[in-house]
Amino acid sequence: MSDWLIYRGAGAPHDGIEHLPPPPPWRDFDGGPLVAPPAALDPSSERRLGVQHREASHHRPGETERELVNAALYLRRPLLVTGAPGSGKSTLAHSVAYELGLGRVLGWPVVSRSTLRDGLYDYDAIGRLQDLQIARADPAAGDGAATTDADPTDEPGGGIGRYIRLGPLGTALLPAARPRVLLVDELDKSDIDLPNDLLNVLEEGEFRIPELERLAGSAPEVEVLSDDGARVTVRDGRVRCHAFPFIVLTSNGERDFPAPLLRRCIHLHIPAPDKERLAAMVRAHFGEGAAERYEAVIDRFLDREPGDVRAVDQLFNAIHLTQKAGWTDEDEEETRRRLTAELMRPLDRTR
Repeated sequence: MSDWLIYRGAGAPHDGIEHLPPPPPWRDFDGGPLVAPPAALDPSSERRLGVQHREASHHRPGETERELVNAALYLRRPLLVTGAPGSGKSTLAHSVAYELGLGRVLGWPVVSRSTLRDGLYDYDAIGRLQDLQIARADPAAGDGAATTDADPTDEPGGGIGRYIRLGPLGTALLPAARPRVLLVDELDKSDIDLPNDLLNVLEEGEFRIPELERLAGSAPEVEVLSDDGARVTVRDGRVRCHAFPFIVLTSNGERDFPAPLLRRCIHLHIPAPDKERLAAMVRAHFGEGAAERYEAVIDRFLDREPGDVRAVDQLFNAIHLTQKAGWTDEDEEETRRRLTAELMRPLDRTR
Protein backbone atom coordinates (compact mmCIF):
# COMPACT_ATOMS: atom_id res chain seq x y z
CA MET A 1 0.00 0.00 0.00
CA SER A 2 1.39 3.42 -0.98
CA ASP A 3 2.43 5.57 1.99
CA TRP A 4 0.61 8.64 0.67
CA LEU A 5 -2.87 7.09 1.06
CA ILE A 6 -4.78 8.52 4.02
CA TYR A 7 -7.90 6.51 3.16
CA ARG A 8 -6.77 2.95 2.48
CA GLY A 9 -10.11 1.29 1.77
CA ALA A 10 -9.28 -1.56 4.14
CA GLY A 11 -12.42 -1.23 6.28
CA ALA A 12 -10.47 -0.94 9.54
CA PRO A 13 -10.42 2.29 11.60
CA HIS A 14 -7.06 4.03 11.97
CA ASP A 15 -5.57 7.45 12.72
CA GLY A 16 -4.60 8.29 9.15
CA ILE A 17 -6.53 11.57 9.18
CA GLU A 18 -4.02 12.89 11.71
CA HIS A 19 -1.35 12.63 9.00
CA LEU A 20 -3.28 14.53 6.34
CA PRO A 21 -0.93 17.26 5.03
CA PRO A 22 -1.94 20.95 5.23
CA PRO A 23 -4.30 22.13 2.47
CA PRO A 24 -3.18 24.04 -0.63
CA PRO A 25 -2.94 27.79 0.13
CA TRP A 26 -6.02 28.46 -1.98
CA ARG A 27 -8.05 25.91 0.03
CA ASP A 28 -6.91 26.95 3.51
CA PHE A 29 -9.83 28.13 5.64
CA ASP A 30 -9.78 29.87 9.02
CA GLY A 31 -13.26 29.58 10.48
CA GLY A 32 -13.82 29.55 14.23
CA PRO A 33 -14.50 29.05 17.05
CA LEU A 34 -14.11 25.29 16.67
CA VAL A 35 -17.18 23.21 17.41
CA ALA A 36 -17.20 19.96 19.38
CA PRO A 37 -16.49 16.72 17.48
CA PRO A 38 -19.55 14.95 16.08
CA ALA A 39 -21.14 11.81 17.43
CA ALA A 40 -19.88 8.41 16.35
CA LEU A 41 -21.15 6.62 13.27
CA ASP A 42 -24.89 6.00 13.43
CA PRO A 43 -26.96 2.91 12.47
CA SER A 44 -27.37 4.22 8.91
CA SER A 45 -23.67 3.76 8.28
CA GLU A 46 -23.68 0.36 9.96
CA ARG A 47 -26.41 -0.77 7.57
CA ARG A 48 -24.45 0.50 4.58
CA LEU A 49 -21.23 -1.21 5.60
CA GLY A 50 -22.71 -4.47 6.81
CA VAL A 51 -24.52 -5.43 9.97
CA GLN A 52 -21.27 -6.25 11.77
CA HIS A 53 -18.38 -3.79 11.76
CA ARG A 54 -15.94 -6.66 11.52
CA GLU A 55 -17.37 -7.32 8.08
CA ALA A 56 -16.68 -3.76 6.88
CA SER A 57 -13.27 -4.95 5.72
CA HIS A 58 -15.01 -6.71 2.82
CA HIS A 59 -15.79 -3.33 1.24
CA ARG A 60 -12.62 -3.05 -0.79
CA PRO A 61 -12.71 -0.13 -3.26
CA GLY A 62 -10.52 -0.41 -6.31
CA GLU A 63 -7.21 1.37 -6.77
CA THR A 64 -8.72 4.24 -8.75
CA GLU A 65 -11.38 4.81 -6.10
CA ARG A 66 -8.82 4.90 -3.30
CA GLU A 67 -6.57 7.30 -5.20
CA LEU A 68 -9.34 9.75 -6.10
CA VAL A 69 -10.80 9.72 -2.58
CA ASN A 70 -7.36 10.66 -1.30
CA ALA A 71 -6.99 13.30 -4.01
CA ALA A 72 -10.22 14.90 -2.73
CA LEU A 73 -8.92 14.75 0.86
CA TYR A 74 -5.55 16.27 -0.03
CA LEU A 75 -6.96 19.01 -2.27
CA ARG A 76 -10.01 19.76 -0.06
CA ARG A 77 -12.32 19.34 -3.03
CA PRO A 78 -15.74 17.67 -3.31
CA LEU A 79 -15.83 14.20 -4.86
CA LEU A 80 -18.39 13.80 -7.67
CA VAL A 81 -19.18 10.08 -7.86
CA THR A 82 -21.10 8.73 -10.85
CA GLY A 83 -22.23 5.22 -11.65
CA ALA A 84 -25.23 2.96 -12.03
CA PRO A 85 -27.71 2.54 -9.16
CA GLY A 86 -26.35 0.14 -6.55
CA SER A 87 -22.72 0.45 -7.60
CA GLY A 88 -21.64 1.66 -4.14
CA LYS A 89 -21.54 5.43 -4.63
CA SER A 90 -23.23 6.32 -1.35
CA THR A 91 -21.44 3.59 0.59
CA LEU A 92 -18.13 5.25 -0.22
CA ALA A 93 -18.94 8.23 2.04
CA HIS A 94 -19.80 5.92 4.96
CA SER A 95 -16.65 3.87 4.37
CA VAL A 96 -14.44 6.99 4.58
CA ALA A 97 -16.19 8.21 7.75
CA TYR A 98 -15.83 4.79 9.41
CA GLU A 99 -12.20 4.18 8.49
CA LEU A 100 -10.96 7.70 9.34
CA GLY A 101 -13.07 8.14 12.47
CA LEU A 102 -14.88 11.23 11.17
CA GLY A 103 -18.14 10.57 12.98
CA ARG A 104 -21.72 10.65 11.82
CA VAL A 105 -22.24 11.08 8.08
CA LEU A 106 -24.37 14.10 7.24
CA GLY A 107 -26.91 13.22 4.56
CA TRP A 108 -28.69 15.49 2.09
CA PRO A 109 -30.98 13.46 -0.21
CA VAL A 110 -31.68 15.76 -3.16
CA VAL A 111 -35.08 15.88 -4.86
CA SER A 112 -36.43 18.02 -7.69
CA ARG A 113 -37.64 20.70 -5.24
CA SER A 114 -34.37 20.96 -3.25
CA THR A 115 -32.81 24.41 -2.97
CA LEU A 116 -29.45 25.58 -1.69
CA ARG A 117 -31.08 27.01 1.41
CA ASP A 118 -32.55 23.58 2.24
CA GLY A 119 -29.00 22.32 2.60
CA LEU A 120 -27.71 25.36 4.48
CA TYR A 121 -30.34 26.27 7.09
CA ASP A 122 -34.01 26.63 7.91
CA TYR A 123 -35.54 29.65 9.62
CA ASP A 124 -38.96 29.15 11.23
CA ALA A 125 -40.22 32.72 10.85
CA ILE A 126 -43.85 31.73 11.48
CA GLY A 127 -43.00 29.94 14.72
CA ARG A 128 -41.00 32.93 15.89
CA LEU A 129 -43.82 35.35 15.09
CA GLN A 130 -46.36 33.21 16.91
CA ASP A 131 -44.18 33.02 20.02
CA LEU A 132 -43.64 36.79 19.97
CA GLN A 133 -47.37 37.42 19.71
CA ILE A 134 -48.07 35.06 22.61
CA ALA A 135 -45.38 36.70 24.75
CA ARG A 136 -46.69 40.19 24.07
CA ALA A 137 -50.26 39.18 24.81
CA ASP A 138 -49.28 37.31 27.97
CA PRO A 139 -45.84 38.27 29.33
CA ALA A 140 -45.97 35.40 31.83
CA ALA A 141 -45.87 32.95 28.89
CA GLY A 142 -42.51 34.24 27.71
CA ASP A 143 -39.56 35.90 29.36
CA GLY A 144 -41.74 38.80 30.42
CA ALA A 145 -39.82 41.35 28.34
CA ALA A 146 -40.77 43.36 25.31
CA THR A 147 -39.11 41.94 22.23
CA THR A 148 -37.42 43.75 19.36
CA ASP A 149 -34.95 42.80 16.67
CA ALA A 150 -32.47 45.14 18.32
CA ASP A 151 -32.18 42.85 21.33
CA PRO A 152 -32.83 39.23 20.37
CA THR A 153 -31.78 37.98 23.79
CA ASP A 154 -35.10 39.28 25.11
CA GLU A 155 -37.07 36.97 22.85
CA PRO A 156 -39.00 34.10 24.40
CA GLY A 157 -37.31 30.73 24.24
CA GLY A 158 -33.76 32.06 24.19
CA GLY A 159 -33.70 34.31 21.12
CA ILE A 160 -33.83 34.05 17.37
CA GLY A 161 -31.40 31.13 17.41
CA ARG A 162 -34.19 28.94 18.70
CA TYR A 163 -35.86 29.22 15.28
CA ILE A 164 -32.82 28.52 13.11
CA ARG A 165 -31.56 25.02 12.35
CA LEU A 166 -28.56 24.35 10.15
CA GLY A 167 -29.06 21.85 7.35
CA PRO A 168 -26.62 19.06 6.46
CA LEU A 169 -24.47 21.27 4.22
CA GLY A 170 -24.58 24.11 6.74
CA THR A 171 -23.52 21.75 9.53
CA ALA A 172 -20.69 20.31 7.41
CA LEU A 173 -19.31 23.83 6.99
CA LEU A 174 -19.14 24.54 10.73
CA PRO A 175 -15.55 25.16 11.87
CA ALA A 176 -14.27 21.78 13.03
CA ALA A 177 -10.80 20.42 13.71
CA ARG A 178 -11.46 17.44 11.43
CA PRO A 179 -13.44 17.40 8.19
CA ARG A 180 -17.05 16.28 8.40
CA VAL A 181 -18.35 13.79 5.86
CA LEU A 182 -21.35 15.01 3.83
CA LEU A 183 -23.26 12.83 1.37
CA VAL A 184 -25.24 14.84 -1.20
CA ASP A 185 -27.20 11.99 -2.71
CA GLU A 186 -28.51 11.99 -6.29
CA LEU A 187 -27.61 15.54 -7.25
CA ASP A 188 -28.81 14.77 -10.78
CA LYS A 189 -32.38 14.70 -9.42
CA SER A 190 -32.23 18.45 -8.62
CA ASP A 191 -33.66 21.22 -10.74
CA ILE A 192 -31.40 23.02 -13.17
CA ASP A 193 -30.36 25.77 -10.72
CA LEU A 194 -29.02 23.84 -7.72
CA PRO A 195 -25.64 22.74 -9.20
CA ASN A 196 -24.88 26.36 -10.11
CA ASP A 197 -26.13 27.63 -6.75
CA LEU A 198 -23.62 25.34 -5.01
CA LEU A 199 -20.62 26.87 -6.75
CA ASN A 200 -19.88 29.76 -4.41
CA VAL A 201 -20.42 27.75 -1.22
CA LEU A 202 -18.12 24.96 -2.39
CA GLU A 203 -15.46 27.44 -3.47
CA GLU A 204 -15.54 29.77 -0.45
CA GLY A 205 -16.35 27.21 2.26
CA GLU A 206 -18.75 29.61 3.92
CA PHE A 207 -22.27 31.04 3.83
CA ARG A 208 -24.24 33.80 5.51
CA ILE A 209 -27.49 33.78 7.45
CA PRO A 210 -29.14 37.13 6.68
CA GLU A 211 -31.52 36.85 9.64
CA LEU A 212 -28.51 36.81 11.98
CA GLU A 213 -26.41 39.32 10.03
CA ARG A 214 -29.06 41.97 10.63
CA LEU A 215 -28.64 41.46 14.38
CA ALA A 216 -24.84 41.25 14.43
CA GLY A 217 -24.42 44.70 15.99
CA SER A 218 -26.41 43.82 19.11
CA ALA A 219 -25.96 40.05 19.13
CA PRO A 220 -22.65 39.09 17.49
CA GLU A 221 -22.92 35.51 18.77
CA VAL A 222 -26.11 33.48 18.51
CA GLU A 223 -26.62 29.83 19.33
CA VAL A 224 -28.49 27.79 16.72
CA LEU A 225 -29.30 24.11 16.31
CA SER A 226 -27.16 21.98 14.01
CA ASP A 227 -28.23 19.01 11.91
CA ASP A 228 -26.65 16.86 14.63
CA GLY A 229 -29.12 18.27 17.18
CA ALA A 230 -26.38 20.18 19.05
CA ARG A 231 -26.30 23.86 19.96
CA VAL A 232 -23.53 25.71 18.08
CA THR A 233 -22.44 29.33 18.03
CA VAL A 234 -22.67 31.45 14.87
CA ARG A 235 -20.66 34.70 14.85
CA ASP A 236 -21.82 37.79 12.96
CA GLY A 237 -24.31 35.74 10.98
CA ARG A 238 -21.61 33.85 9.09
CA VAL A 239 -20.58 30.19 9.07
CA ARG A 240 -17.07 29.51 7.76
CA CYS A 241 -15.32 26.14 7.80
CA HIS A 242 -11.95 25.41 9.35
CA ALA A 243 -11.34 21.95 7.87
CA PHE A 244 -13.11 21.72 4.51
CA PRO A 245 -15.58 18.83 4.68
CA PHE A 246 -15.24 15.63 2.69
CA ILE A 247 -18.23 16.03 0.37
CA VAL A 248 -19.50 13.19 -1.81
CA LEU A 249 -21.88 14.27 -4.58
CA THR A 250 -23.51 11.24 -6.19
CA SER A 251 -25.16 11.02 -9.59
CA ASN A 252 -26.79 8.18 -11.52
CA GLY A 253 -25.82 9.89 -14.77
CA GLU A 254 -29.30 11.15 -15.61
CA ARG A 255 -28.00 14.61 -16.55
CA ASP A 256 -24.82 16.54 -17.28
CA PHE A 257 -23.47 19.11 -14.85
CA PRO A 258 -22.15 22.59 -15.70
CA ALA A 259 -18.42 22.95 -16.31
CA PRO A 260 -17.93 25.34 -13.35
CA LEU A 261 -19.17 22.62 -10.96
CA LEU A 262 -17.02 19.95 -12.59
CA ARG A 263 -14.00 22.23 -12.25
CA ARG A 264 -14.50 22.40 -8.51
CA CYS A 265 -14.82 18.63 -8.06
CA ILE A 266 -12.74 15.49 -8.32
CA HIS A 267 -14.66 13.13 -10.63
CA LEU A 268 -14.84 9.41 -9.85
CA HIS A 269 -16.84 6.97 -11.96
CA ILE A 270 -17.63 3.64 -10.31
CA PRO A 271 -18.28 0.86 -12.83
CA ALA A 272 -20.88 -1.84 -12.27
CA PRO A 273 -19.48 -4.30 -9.71
CA ASP A 274 -17.93 -7.50 -11.07
CA LYS A 275 -18.27 -10.93 -9.48
CA GLU A 276 -15.36 -10.45 -7.08
CA ARG A 277 -16.74 -7.19 -5.73
CA LEU A 278 -20.28 -8.57 -5.49
CA ALA A 279 -18.92 -11.50 -3.51
CA ALA A 280 -17.22 -9.08 -1.09
CA MET A 281 -20.48 -7.16 -0.65
CA VAL A 282 -22.38 -10.37 0.02
CA ARG A 283 -19.85 -11.41 2.67
CA ALA A 284 -20.15 -7.99 4.30
CA HIS A 285 -23.89 -8.37 4.76
CA PHE A 286 -24.37 -12.11 5.10
CA GLY A 287 -21.12 -13.32 6.69
CA GLU A 288 -18.20 -15.53 5.74
CA GLY A 289 -19.04 -18.28 3.28
CA ALA A 290 -22.16 -16.51 1.99
CA ALA A 291 -20.64 -15.67 -1.39
CA GLU A 292 -19.79 -19.32 -2.01
CA ARG A 293 -23.16 -20.52 -0.71
CA TYR A 294 -25.09 -18.16 -2.98
CA GLU A 295 -22.76 -18.19 -5.95
CA ALA A 296 -25.58 -19.29 -8.24
CA VAL A 297 -27.65 -16.25 -7.26
CA ILE A 298 -24.68 -13.95 -7.90
CA ASP A 299 -24.16 -15.56 -11.31
CA ARG A 300 -27.84 -15.06 -12.12
CA PHE A 301 -27.54 -11.39 -11.14
CA LEU A 302 -24.58 -10.95 -13.50
CA ASP A 303 -26.29 -12.86 -16.34
CA ARG A 304 -27.98 -10.02 -18.14
CA GLU A 305 -28.52 -8.65 -21.61
CA PRO A 306 -26.31 -5.73 -22.72
CA GLY A 307 -27.79 -2.50 -21.41
CA ASP A 308 -29.86 -4.13 -18.66
CA VAL A 309 -29.82 -2.19 -15.39
CA ARG A 310 -29.84 -3.96 -12.03
CA ALA A 311 -29.09 -2.63 -8.55
CA VAL A 312 -27.12 -4.53 -5.91
CA ASP A 313 -30.09 -4.16 -3.55
CA GLN A 314 -31.96 -6.60 -5.78
CA LEU A 315 -29.23 -9.20 -5.27
CA PHE A 316 -29.34 -8.69 -1.49
CA ASN A 317 -33.13 -9.08 -1.48
CA ALA A 318 -32.92 -12.35 -3.41
CA ILE A 319 -30.23 -13.78 -1.12
CA HIS A 320 -32.03 -12.73 2.06
CA LEU A 321 -35.28 -14.32 0.91
CA THR A 322 -33.45 -17.50 -0.09
CA GLN A 323 -31.69 -17.56 3.27
CA LYS A 324 -34.80 -17.04 5.41
CA ALA A 325 -37.29 -19.09 3.43
CA GLY A 326 -35.23 -22.26 3.86
CA TRP A 327 -36.12 -23.80 0.49
CA THR A 328 -34.70 -27.32 0.26
CA ASP A 329 -36.71 -29.80 -1.83
CA GLU A 330 -37.14 -29.78 -5.61
CA ASP A 331 -40.52 -28.01 -5.62
CA GLU A 332 -39.18 -25.27 -3.37
CA GLU A 333 -36.11 -24.93 -5.57
CA GLU A 334 -38.40 -24.03 -8.47
CA THR A 335 -40.03 -21.38 -6.27
CA ARG A 336 -36.59 -19.99 -5.40
CA ARG A 337 -35.59 -19.72 -9.06
CA ARG A 338 -38.85 -18.06 -10.04
CA LEU A 339 -38.84 -15.50 -7.23
CA THR A 340 -35.14 -14.79 -7.70
CA ALA A 341 -35.82 -13.98 -11.36
CA GLU A 342 -38.64 -11.63 -10.37
CA LEU A 343 -36.64 -9.88 -7.66
CA MET A 344 -33.72 -9.32 -10.03
CA ARG A 345 -35.77 -8.16 -12.99
CA PRO A 346 -33.86 -5.40 -14.87
CA LEU A 347 -34.94 -1.97 -13.65
CA ASP A 348 -35.33 -0.60 -17.16
CA ARG A 349 -37.96 -3.20 -17.99
CA THR A 350 -41.54 -2.67 -16.87
CA ARG A 351 -42.84 -6.03 -18.05
